[in-house]
Amino acid sequence: MTDLSYQLYSSRLNPPLGDTLKMLSEIGYTHVEGYGALVADSDAMDALEQGLQATGLTMPTCHVGLDMCAGDADAVIAIAQRFGIETIVIPFIMPADRPTDADGWRSFGERLAAVAETLSKAGLKLAYHNHDFEFAALPDGTLPIDLILAEAPSVLFEYDVAWAVRADADPFAPIERYGSRIEIAHLKDIAPAGEAMDEDGWADMGHGTMDWAGLMASLKAAGTRYFVAEHDKPNDHHRFAQRAFTSAQTL
Repeated sequence: MTDLSYQLYSSRLNPPLGDTLKMLSEIGYTHVEGYGALVADSDAMDALEQGLQATGLTMPTCHVGLDMCAGDADAVIAIAQRFGIETIVIPFIMPADRPTDADGWRSFGERLAAVAETLSKAGLKLAYHNHDFEFAALPDGTLPIDLILAEAPSVLFEYDVAWAVRADADPFAPIERYGSRIEIAHLKDIAPAGEAMDEDGWADMGHGTMDWAGLMASLKAAGTRYFVAEHDKPNDHHRFAQRAFTSAQTL
């Protein structure tokens, strides 16, 4: 695999952005995935645009909050057109905003479906990114991730495999169930128990405990289009970026 993306949130603590983009380009990354702070205002977007133009990196996917997508779709569409974004990804739900029962999650899925319909009129796709809480069973035994995706059939799935593993889920089951809806997958790893505590227990992809050879084969067979290296808290973002890229090339 040579065509690899990088979630820029992994390098949020390592300014300036231009240096990060140059590093990624030199390592061999082709794409990056943006996040909210990078498209929050004109100065941030100018810096991002300049860095992408200087390195030749492209940004086909970007994380944008649901409130902005639902409340100012025109602004999101303008951002996507400026940067050549194909798929907008809803990245996270704050704890206070998370539904507590199945009906609430179904309603959330309906809200995503409405946003997806609006964005589709401008030729954009919408995806949803999971953490661990979407894989925590509700009292009736259902999983929020299944309720969300059932109510929003037009919404794609950005599958963060390591977060599913953190929730003690079978990481292969969503691949089997959702197949080609998994347009994007996040590549990160989990350190052995008790290790990498300064990095919240995460590991560089290929340097942890996950079966990335099997997972990658399953994701490719399912038709996953973009693979995005990510680490939530690397203490050395260059080390992470290089090791993740090198590991991905072997799979």
